[in-house]
Amino acid sequence: MQGAGLNRRQWVLLLAAALALVGVVAVASASMDMASIYYDSPFFFLQRHGVYLLMGVISGLLVYQVPLAVWQRSSGALLILAYLLLALVLLPGVGKTVNGSTRWIHLGPINIQVSEIVKVCAIMYVAGYLVRRIDEVRTRFWGFLKPLAVLGVMILLLLKQPDFGAVVVIMASVLVMMFLAGVKLLHFLSVILGSGLAAYALVASSDYRKQRVISYIDPWADQYDSGYQLVQSLIAFGRGEWTGVGIGNSIQKLFYLPEAHTDFVFAVLAEEFGLVGNLLVIVLFVALVVMALQIGRQAQRQARFFNAYLVQGLAVLIGLQALVNIGVASGLLPTKGLTLPFISYGGSSLIVICATVALLMRADYENQLAAAGGKAVRGKAKQGKAGDSKAVQVARRGGGV
Repeated sequence: MQGAGLNRRQWVLLLAAALALVGVVAVASASMDMASIYYDSPFFFLQRHGVYLLMGVISGLLVYQVPLAVWQRSSGALLILAYLLLALVLLPGVGKTVNGSTRWIHLGPINIQVSEIVKVCAIMYVAGYLVRRIDEVRTRFWGFLKPLAVLGVMILLLLKQPDFGAVVVIMASVLVMMFLAGVKLLHFLSVILGSGLAAYALVASSDYRKQRVISYIDPWADQYDSGYQLVQSLIAFGRGEWTGVGIGNSIQKLFYLPEAHTDFVFAVLAEEFGLVGNLLVIVLFVALVVMALQIGRQAQRQARFFNAYLVQGLAVLIGLQALVNIGVASGLLPTKGLTLPFISYGGSSLIVICATVALLMRADYENQLAAAGGKAVRGKAKQGKAGDSKAVQVARRGGGV
């Protein structure tokens, strides 16, 4: 991709813009009929989505101006902010409950989903911790467990909402970050096993989660109740076939498929654009994640370890959330309340993902500055050596220095 004339920063921006454009089209198509019925305006959700996207771009521009060293110094404060937000949303009268989940703080015309902010704060905290305690993390099991224990309270607060999807994404992203940082394989596998057992216990202890798993295994067994959402999503995939029924022609979005413009927007894309359209979206996500990982790898080679760990964590976060959303819509994973980055309707998710892209671009910008500085130093060193050689030749001829 570098050979095409664009640097990694430009590729990240291009891929993110392409996904955001897909999101505008998808939200417009999936929400018009519902908006007409409930809000007397077919463009109600599209207009709000456009405002959120503009706010996201502005937030991204602001974040891009901040050196990553500032975020590194603030990683502890960001962790405290995450805890405050998680505690605040659970206070009676402050948190807003939708469909049995209390995940939002209502501020005027917008609702802030705190878990979207918490995800990035958690990644930044762990990146800063790895820089400070990397030797301990790599050599001692307790050093590996300590940051996970710190995040344990965060996990409990998220489960209290409940937001099991955010828990899965945060813990998986953090574990991958630590694995890439060089943690021992035995330590890593033991925590993976423990996390799996804990997840099983969480599912078994809740009738709500247990019912979701049962519906995932056989949605057709109760297709008009617990399996309804997944059945309608699978029908949308089936109707789309190879090339789809055409933009705006989805039937499932007409009050058959719940959350058509948010959690299950990928199913509407499958129906209207078919397998070809869905594969194109997946390719865009894969390309974005790969490009981000390359930025992280370059930062690691330059010994800019906070930048490297942060970018790797954010890349995994984006890729994993997209994977979970797509897996849920296609029936490969149990239902989770996770949006599809860049594409699903939602103010908090769209603003935070734009800020995340800005962090990736800032990391590449700093990589390029470091690389340019290194070349300048090497150039001066070569000039110095050449001057020294010329002086030696003059001295040998008796001319002195």
